[in-house]
Amino acid sequence: MAKLIGVYDADATLLGEVAYWIGARFGVRHCSLCDITHSLFREKAQWRECQSKLEGEFDVEFETFHRNDQPDDVRACIDGKYPAVVMRGDDGVVWMFMNASEIDACGASPEKFAAEISRKLVR
Repeated sequence: MAKLIGVYDADATLLGEVAYWIGARFGVRHCSLCDITHSLFREKAQWRECQSKLEGEFDVEFETFHRNDQPDDVRACIDGKYPAVVMRGDDGVVWMFMNASEIDACGASPEKFAAEISRKLVR
């Protein structure tokens, strides 16, 4: 099964989460992938529904990481350009699937994000 791996432009530490949350509220930090998958305090229900639909339709798992806890091969593929989504093929090789500008173009909409993923998977 192929896997999509999204990496947030934030760190998965208590300090990193708090710094991002405060920075986002004051408009000095932004992660379009965070905006798509999370509301103010938790994961969006709409995102969970879209994620489940993608997994069912395309037999592709969607997993997320933060900058500081992503696998090394994903880190190398993204090369510091966050947020991003990579695909890990059945052969284990990772490649860029969606860059920051493509994610940002979806706004904060899980539905638009899922539609763009679907469009790319069909190609």
